[in-house]
Amino acid sequence: MTMFRTKRRKLDRLDFILAGAQKSGTTALHYFLSRHPDITMGDQQEMHFFDDDAMFVSDVDYEQLHKHYPLVAQLTIAGDCTPSYLYHEPAAERIWKYNPEIKLLIILRNPVERAFAHWNMQRFKGREPLDFFDAVREEQTRIGGAPPAEARRFAYIDRGFYGRQLARVFKFFSREQVKVAKFENFKTNPAETLASIFSFLGRKPLRSVRSKDRNIVPYERAMNWEERVFLYNLLAKDIAEVEQILDWDCSDWKL
Repeated sequence: MTMFRTKRRKLDRLDFILAGAQKSGTTALHYFLSRHPDITMGDQQEMHFFDDDAMFVSDVDYEQLHKHYPLVAQLTIAGDCTPSYLYHEPAAERIWKYNPEIKLLIILRNPVERAFAHWNMQRFKGREPLDFFDAVREEQTRIGGAPPAEARRFAYIDRGFYGRQLARVFKFFSREQVKVAKFENFKTNPAETLASIFSFLGRKPLRSVRSKDRNIVPYERAMNWEERVFLYNLLAKDIAEVEQILDWDCSDWKL
């Protein structure tokens, strides 16, 4: 019997990027993408290439990105999961210049819930000395003069202004290149959400999907009503923008 060795190739461009949003199920989605036999996600979860400003000071060395991907089979597609790309302002243009044909995956969560989950993660990691209400009231002062990598750690509300982030994405990419999913749908019906994502990537769905919670840390406490109202009032206009941009019904994000 003649054995045919599968031809392998050196990666020259990523095919897609899971670009955000942070604390919106990206770790779980990365897990399912990694399990697909025709997809490679490289040797680490977050490459942080397009949000590393030092990489873009002079001529860009894309080999610093591609080195994370070993030789791949001819039909395998390659992706990167770095949720901060959606938030980091220069990233969309950098990605477009790298590969104007690339596909983008974005998953969005109720921005009020996202903010609290973000704060809770920072508390769990010992990075946040302030209680939640104090942290969100101090946010603009804290992130104002900080370098981007430091500022985004405490951008609890700012990272939830999805409208302006989506507008930036659609400035460079066509609607056909961008798949935006809702975290709440992914959580309640992962098989359906994943099937639509694999279809968008031109791949068959996984045979079996078992819901997996990933990157989950215990909550220090629940969000109280005063905090919820305060955040919603800040984010309500942007939620309406998201509904308009994506033709979504975000009534489940509203008070």
